[in-house]
Amino acid sequence: MPKLILLQDMEDIGNAGDIVNVADGYARNYLIPKGYAIKESKAALRQLAARKEKIEAQRKSDTDKAAQISEKIAALELVIDMQASDDKQLFGSVSSSTISSELAKHGIEMEARRILLEHPIKETGEYTVKIKVHKDFVPELKLKIQKA
Repeated sequence: MPKLILLQDMEDIGNAGDIVNVADGYARNYLIPKGYAIKESKAALRQLAARKEKIEAQRKSDTDKAAQISEKIAALELVIDMQASDDKQLFGSVSSSTISSELAKHGIEMEARRILLEHPIKETGEYTVKIKVHKDFVPELKLKIQKA
């Protein structure tokens, strides 16, 4: 297992500037070629020390942006009109990608994989859905599915 220095925050691995151990193949085939990490060395540690302030500023900026988006999401009540039968069953379902596209209409760009929806919604009604904006910010979105 090689020791690497992360150049960017990686969700399941660590933050920029951390020294981490990962599998050889993951390091060789993904992290290093994509520029997310470099092998640990004296030169790399000096480079990291020089970039430390820039990394901290970027992290603070990302956290502030995530906080703003979280506030927007928490204040929003999203209404989605769907075709449905008289017994509240939807003709189709509401998935995380559907919610993502509806959020985009309200000016909030969010990847579908960040919407924590266990199962697609198949009935009309009111729901709360968690959205992982940042590792520290997981607001709940109020969602209302109604018959079109």
